[in-house]
Amino acid sequence: MSLRDAPENRSPSELLSFGVVNLDKPAGPSAHQVAAWVRDLAGVEKAAHAGTLDPKVTGCLPTLLGTAPRAVPALQRVAKTYIAVLELHGEPPADFEDVLSDFEGNLYQKPPRKSAVSRRLRTRRIHELACLERSGRQALLRIRCESGTYVRKLCHDLGLALGTGAHMGHLRRTETGPFDDTDLVTLHEFADALAYWREAGDETMLRDVVSPAERAIRLPEVIIAPSAAEQVIEGAPVYAPGVIDAPEETDDLVACYTPNGAVVCLGRLVGDPHAERGEVVSLERVLV
Repeated sequence: MSLRDAPENRSPSELLSFGVVNLDKPAGPSAHQVAAWVRDLAGVEKAAHAGTLDPKVTGCLPTLLGTAPRAVPALQRVAKTYIAVLELHGEPPADFEDVLSDFEGNLYQKPPRKSAVSRRLRTRRIHELACLERSGRQALLRIRCESGTYVRKLCHDLGLALGTGAHMGHLRRTETGPFDDTDLVTLHEFADALAYWREAGDETMLRDVVSPAERAIRLPEVIIAPSAAEQVIEGAPVYAPGVIDAPEETDDLVACYTPNGAVVCLGRLVGDPHAERGEVVSLERVLV
């Protein structure tokens, strides 16, 4: 992929080698299996999803293609939004809404036994917990939460707090950071877009379903000169003379871009961007 081209001007092949699909995961397969299908359909070496969904869970599963999986750290800590059915085991109490509001903020969670991570008590933040609709012993909830929150465990804990007991019914993810359910792409639509391009030479549909990988990155930005970008690709850190613009300071990851909007790498701000010399960004991931 050439850094001289702006992301929106990349060819279909370049999009597939450094792109992202806002996939609508179906119920049944695991997130890992869906990413493998996308990889095989696109004919690229790698594809990776940004945030696991259990087999029965549907919805927003951004999937990075080609070399774009190197940018997964940029999406690992973004907030997620879910629509969940809370199945109560008894009649909801009069203070139902008040109990929900008590769960907004920081809460402690221990991952379930079947999880792939260590079962240590940890803190996760619930940004919003709202009841959209209620019917009998069922409640439709919108949950906006920190990455890594176990919604099934949240529903169980809600049942304990309500005094009725409860479990999670259907769950659908509607938002992952910069991706939401307004432009989700099904596996069938992705396959059709590839077929139209390969067989008819029509790339319109492919451009509708595959975005430049830059869409997945929402980090503080460092703008570097094209000459500096070429050195970064060879493994050099970002030095002060190559920096055009940068935040004054940040403890977060930063993303380095060329002036035309092409992302080059992820790294950490370690020096003064206004200095005449010295290292400014220490590399963590070269993306292209």
